[in-house]
Amino acid sequence: MTLLTARALNRATLARQLLLDRADLPVADAVGHLCGLQAQEPQEPFFGLWSRLRAFDPAALDDRLTGRHLVRTHLMRRTVHLVTSADALAWRARHDAMLRQRVLGVYRRDFTGVDLDRLAAAGREVMADGEPRSMSELVRAVAERRPGPTGRALGEMLIGALLPVAQLPPRGLWRTKAGVRNALLSSWLGREIDPLSPDASDPVGQALVRRYLAAFGPAASADLRAWCGLAGLPAAVAAVREELVTFRDERGRELLDLPGAPRPDPGTPAPVRFLPAFDNAILGYHDRGRIIDDAHRGLSVAGERVVLVDGRVAATWSVDAGTVSVTPLHRFSRADRDAVAEEGRALASFLSDGAGGRVRIAVSPR
Repeated sequence: MTLLTARALNRATLARQLLLDRADLPVADAVGHLCGLQAQEPQEPFFGLWSRLRAFDPAALDDRLTGRHLVRTHLMRRTVHLVTSADALAWRARHDAMLRQRVLGVYRRDFTGVDLDRLAAAGREVMADGEPRSMSELVRAVAERRPGPTGRALGEMLIGALLPVAQLPPRGLWRTKAGVRNALLSSWLGREIDPLSPDASDPVGQALVRRYLAAFGPAASADLRAWCGLAGLPAAVAAVREELVTFRDERGRELLDLPGAPRPDPGTPAPVRFLPAFDNAILGYHDRGRIIDDAHRGLSVAGERVVLVDGRVAATWSVDAGTVSVTPLHRFSRADRDAVAEEGRALASFLSDGAGGRVRIAVSPR
C-alpha cells in the first residue's frame, strides 16, 4: 500500500480545498465542492472564499443567500455551516440523531423524561406560520404550549437539533450585523427535507463519503467522523470501498480516496493563503497534522484566523482600522515575509474595496 508523507497529504488537501490555485468557480459551486463552510462567525465565509476563488465578489455570496441557493444552518458537528440548499435538504435528516445527542451531551438533565418527538412537534406547530423567530421568541412560544425545560436548554434543543431551520438574511451578508432569526428549512426553501432512506447501505452516507473525499481526501475514517460528527458511517464506507483507492500515512493509518482525485507532487509550491476562523481545511480532520503543528493545534478551535506559508499554519492575522496585522508563529525567511506581505496587501485591498490598505507583520519569534 503506497505511503503518503505528511507533505504529500498537505498538497492534496490544498488542492482539494482550492488553496493551491484559486478556482474559477461560481460561489454556490465552490460552497458545494467544499461541502459547506463553517460559518458560526457570519463574516468568515467571505474571507474563506476570497482565498479560494479568483475575482471573488462578496455580492455574489449575498445574492446566493438572499436568493435561497445557499443557507446557514446547524449541520456537521452541530456547528453553523453555510451550505447549498440542495445539500441542506439532502443531508439534514441523516444528521438528526447526532444533533440530538450533542445537545443532550450538554443538557441531558434538563430533558430527562421529555418526549423529544412531541417537543419537536410543538416547535413545528409554532413555526408553521412561516414567521421568522429568534431563539428566545421560539422558546417563549413553545413554553406557553407545554410544560418542560425552558431557557437556553430548550432553545438549543429546538434550534440546534429538533427543528431543521435556516438562519435568514440579513445575518451572514457582507458587512452586515444582524441577530439570528430562524425559519423552517421547508418554509424557506419551499419543500420538506429529504426523509431518511430505509436502505441499510445508507445512500446519504455514501454520498457524504464521496463528497468528503473529493474535498478533503485522502483521509481516514476517523477524519470523516471528525468532519461530520456522524459515528454510524461504516456501512456507507463499506458500500463504496470498491470504488476507492487506499494509501497509508506515516502513522500507519489506512487512508481512503477517490481514484481520480488530485494528489499533487509533494514538491509543488504552495502560495501564502489567509484563512478565516474555524476553516474546515483545518477542522475537517481528526489528524490535523497535515496542515498545523501540534503545538499550535489549539488555534484551530480558538477562533484565530491563520496564515498558511508553504501550506502550513505559520501565523495568525487580524484586521484593525484597515490594517491587516500578521503575527508569525515562527521565524520567517525574507522570502516568506515578502510573500506574506504581498498576499496581506491583496487582502487589505479586498477589505477596502480596492482603496489599498496596510499590512503590519510583527517581529518573528526566535
